[in-house]
Amino acid sequence: MDNSSQRKILRVSPTCEIPQLAGEITSALVGIGPTLGFGQITSEFAPSNCAVVIGTSGSSGPAKEVALSPTALLTSARASNTYVGAKAGDTWSLLLPLTHIAAVNVIVRAIELGTSPIDLRNFEGEYPKVNFTAIVPAQLFQALNGDARLLKHLQDAEKVLVGGAALSQGVRNQAETAGITIVTTYGMTETCGGCIYDGRPLTGVEVEISNGKINLRGPILALTYLNFPWTLQDGWFATNDVGEIHNDKVVVTGRSDDVIISGGENLSLTVVENSLAIKFPYLQCVAFSIADPKWGQTLHLAVVGDCEDSQITAHLESDLGVLAKPKGIHHVASLPLFGIGKMDKMALTRRFTHD
Repeated sequence: MDNSSQRKILRVSPTCEIPQLAGEITSALVGIGPTLGFGQITSEFAPSNCAVVIGTSGSSGPAKEVALSPTALLTSARASNTYVGAKAGDTWSLLLPLTHIAAVNVIVRAIELGTSPIDLRNFEGEYPKVNFTAIVPAQLFQALNGDARLLKHLQDAEKVLVGGAALSQGVRNQAETAGITIVTTYGMTETCGGCIYDGRPLTGVEVEISNGKINLRGPILALTYLNFPWTLQDGWFATNDVGEIHNDKVVVTGRSDDVIISGGENLSLTVVENSLAIKFPYLQCVAFSIADPKWGQTLHLAVVGDCEDSQITAHLESDLGVLAKPKGIHHVASLPLFGIGKMDKMALTRRFTHD
């Protein structure tokens, strides 16, 4: 294969020091260095206009290698800094692993402000104060439920971006009561991370709802997958997320594959989780399904935290009807995750299928 028009991929170690990495990202953005590979990458070369390749992770199937251009990365960083009101000299802290686009975005945003992100991934002692940071919902829950050091860091920041997975309204309310200024972000690696903030598209991002699903378009879109077919329809990237536009805001209501059919009736796992999060904000609850010869699929819950099963069942029946009565409630020490803070429901299904 002729690779003369492509760039060599340099795989980035998850333990790479940030000052060195910031320099390598700057070189990649201006086209004088190799393309940088983050996460699970097997390809050796990328298109010449690709600055970064991110290996996505999921609960099943091979990782998709997402190629991102300098335009996408810089457009995303500048739009994000503008949204939160960042100015030259402001600081971001890095609390996320280098295997994901969210961490890369923090570094690029800091570069755009003329600073270097404060690396707190393995930091000992009290966290220093910064202007902005980005976390996933699991980290926010941790801060609100015992991690006083992280809580203080988030309270001191001007704004805290929360993305990578859905943030329940209950946890958001709890965070705001604690004095944390939350900005929820929605997006994926293919959109250079979060491209919708608090329901509003960032500058240059277009949104449409087609057959109930969210489609996205704009300069933040990836170039291609390196190891998987890449298709756009008139420039639109089709997500698997279900949503609507309400009062000029994008509302993500779940995923198209999160609806189970139990006894011939549809039940959204997202709706179940949202209901529990509002009623029991001190719990972590994940709804998943297990195949059943009689019902087809049955609703099960994995719960972290202390609560009587009868309270959970009574609330769901009262709020959502008898269909939402779980067939099993499983108390666990922690929830399985994949990617950056996403709940691994397939792992829960496998674990509890034969219980």
